[in-house]
Amino acid sequence: MALLHKATIVPSKLELLARWLPGRSWGGDGAVTRVAAARFDDPAGQVGIETMIIRAGEGALLHVPLTYRGAPLAGAEAFLIGTTEHSVLGTRWVYDAVGDPVYVAQLAETIRAAGREAPEEVESGGVRVAREPDLALRGSGAEPPAFGDVVEVTGDDPVAVRSATHELTVARRLGASLPGATLTGAWDGDGAPAVLAALTTR
Repeated sequence: MALLHKATIVPSKLELLARWLPGRSWGGDGAVTRVAAARFDDPAGQVGIETMIIRAGEGALLHVPLTYRGAPLAGAEAFLIGTTEHSVLGTRWVYDAVGDPVYVAQLAETIRAAGREAPEEVESGGVRVAREPDLALRGSGAEPPAFGDVVEVTGDDPVAVRSATHELTVARRLGASLPGATLTGAWDGDGAPAVLAALTTR
């Protein structure tokens, strides 16, 4: 279960992305709009993990997974998008999740185990209320064992995240097919599910 807080966030996630995306080859310019989003659950309860589908200006639909941490992630400076002030949790470090091992482990396990997005609850004034995600994530299932430690992250669109035995391919611009077991995302108004990531053995 992903626990969220009713809070003020400055700058907002979309404002951070609007500053970061123009520097990506796959990014785009213009106002960033949220299309849909869902969460994965960190078993340790320390890292927020969000899969976002966004659009920058009039450009293509983009897949941007993010992680939120209460302290900097050592060795992940190249993946830092920025920091934001959360009115409940304080300073949060926001990362491009392909460089965060917690996201990588949860993504691989969701694909492998035919999993789905985490249930969400929003807390406000000590009261928790269930919230339905507007992005439905589905792993296809796969035979390989657990992903293992990340040894390399390369590429831009798609991104390749490798362990000693597996490779995760994470799409940025949506619409391409990817080989292997997959994670798909579906949301209202977009027809067939889009392939967001794929898992293969090396």
